[in-house]
Amino acid sequence: MREKELRRTLSVFPIGSVMKLTDLTARQIRYYEEQGLIEPDRNEGNRRMYSLNDMDRLLEIKDYLADGYNIAAIKSEYAAKGKAKQKSLSDSQVRQLLHDELSKVGRFTTAPNGFDTFRMK
Repeated sequence: MREKELRRTLSVFPIGSVMKLTDLTARQIRYYEEQGLIEPDRNEGNRRMYSLNDMDRLLEIKDYLADGYNIAAIKSEYAAKGKAKQKSLSDSQVRQLLHDELSKVGRFTTAPNGFDTFRMK
């Protein structure tokens, strides 16, 4: 599964190919970038390169606009999706975070070389 996601995130398409595949103009694509809706990678020559995920997002933006959404509404939709994605942690991720926090606390409550811990009252 990771290999499939890696392939989808590789930025290999120049703007001309993206224009043909999405039926958007270069100006529209650059405008969506200016608005922060997409973030294409740049190659050594500073040319924009797009991934399959970028094209999926462009098509999704196109659908939102066709449904009557404006750019501000699309931005807030993506912001809400981003927050929901950040909040959803798996059980193992929560366990790892808890373990890391307890390890940090443990470093400060155990005294080195057998000395008693210093506690303020």
